[in-house]
Amino acid sequence: MRKHWIDNLRWVTVLLVLLYHVIYFYNNKGVFGGIGGFGEYPACPQYQDVVMYILYPWFMPLLFILAGISARYALEKYPSKEWFKARTRKLLVPGTIGLFVFHWMVGYFNTVVAERQGVFEGVPGLIKYMIMAVSGTGPLWFIQVLWLLCIVLLLVRALDCKDRFWTWCGKAGIVWIVLLGVLFWAGEQTLIKNPRPQTADGLLNLYKPLFYLVPFLLGYFVFSHDEVQEKVGKAWIPLMACAVVSGAVLVVTTFGQDNTSPSYLGSPLNCLYGWLMCLAMMGWFKAKYDRTGAFAGYMTRSSYGLYIVHYLPVAAFGYMMKTYTQLPPVAMYLILGVAVFALSPLLYEVLRRIPFIRWCVLGEKKA
Repeated sequence: MRKHWIDNLRWVTVLLVLLYHVIYFYNNKGVFGGIGGFGEYPACPQYQDVVMYILYPWFMPLLFILAGISARYALEKYPSKEWFKARTRKLLVPGTIGLFVFHWMVGYFNTVVAERQGVFEGVPGLIKYMIMAVSGTGPLWFIQVLWLLCIVLLLVRALDCKDRFWTWCGKAGIVWIVLLGVLFWAGEQTLIKNPRPQTADGLLNLYKPLFYLVPFLLGYFVFSHDEVQEKVGKAWIPLMACAVVSGAVLVVTTFGQDNTSPSYLGSPLNCLYGWLMCLAMMGWFKAKYDRTGAFAGYMTRSSYGLYIVHYLPVAAFGYMMKTYTQLPPVAMYLILGVAVFALSPLLYEVLRRIPFIRWCVLGEKKA
């Protein structure tokens, strides 16, 4: 029987990713990426950036938890070889080939400033295209990391071939489930606190594979159990209350800092809030939203595609408005939000109907 609450939580989280990128694109808190804010902090506080502080600690770890749960269910139905082949088509193909077919356009807007400064002067067109394709990775880091974690999972499964560890994890009570947040904190400690310039340190901190391995495996071994899901569902109200309190304290005490820096992410308060929100959101949706309908069904089918294509409208509209118009910030946010939430489904529906392009960009064999 399909667990609709997992589907619903996944597509709602994807929509929050779209909202996050609308705010993030104009942030002035030093967060890498985007095009910059409308003034320097603290003279221009940009209180709308609070959305980043609320969402960033938990929404991507939550997607990895859900991916781990789904991996468990899929591997109960399909042989490992068949599952990994499907994962490779769905994740690795869009995360590599898709860069050169579609996401080079995102890369264009990521590199247009360098182009205007003459950085690419004398560089052959093919090389510029390759650079734009790679720099267009953007949010696709998620599916690239997820594919690598699928390989790790197959190795871990070989060590637990009789499911003894998985069975043992299903006995966890709510206290132990909350205490698993220590692993969440430990994962954040794998980030490089002082990344060295001109090295891959910054890239490792962006991808955070060792950190995201933690929620992915917790999803597979712990939260794939019906009993664990029931316990979290029954405790969703106190979990949400504690998450809201810890989140409020985090935002009030740290607003203005780069909330993606290793020191920020590794702080006990950030980890506490992030973990409690993961649990609270799972519990809330398990208790209240384990159902589906026409819209929910469509979003379940299309949320992955929306995630794949959504950053092109963000980059294109966000850059053009900031560079070539004198619109007030409120108007830019509204236009960018409407563009992202309206054009992303349109882009997805067009791309999924074009043979070969559908396979390259979305990892889908059929429309």
